[in-house]
Amino acid sequence: STPSDIFPAAAGLLSLSRRALRAPRPSSLPARRGCRGGSPADSRKDLLEIPLPPWQERPGEPLQAKRARLLYESRKRGMLENCLLLSLFAKENLNSMTERQLNLYDRLINEPSNDWDIYYWATEAKPTPEVFENDVMVMLREFTKNKNKEQRLRQPDLEYLFEPSQ
Repeated sequence: STPSDIFPAAAGLLSLSRRALRAPRPSSLPARRGCRGGSPADSRKDLLEIPLPPWQERPGEPLQAKRARLLYESRKRGMLENCLLLSLFAKENLNSMTERQLNLYDRLINEPSNDWDIYYWATEAKPTPEVFENDVMVMLREFTKNKNKEQRLRQPDLEYLFEPSQ
């Protein structure tokens, strides 16, 4: 016996979900962006595409609120490598960034749908697209080189947020 003999309702749902995945998208949905990268030989048959809302700049956001949001978003990435890299980078740099740099950083960490892209650009494993090639990316690449050979094994504690600024 097959699973569809034992669970006929599940077989119906499975065929429904397959049809939904093959159905054309309504034009009102944002462009599809995959949740993993591919290679030239990749058939992409196993790619699960999740429509993500496009990144939008927040022009009226107060600077302190923007810094707090970017700090949070730097810590909660979904992949450990970027959680470590971006949270430590944010701790070291967010408070000294200009509004323009904060906007560039916001776009960098929120526009690409694949966190591996950000990691590969920061580590120079792949070339950075021109749209993200700016002074913030230069800062991130320099930070990633870890010239002082610091141990970066965990995210920074949050107590530093409550310490008086020097």
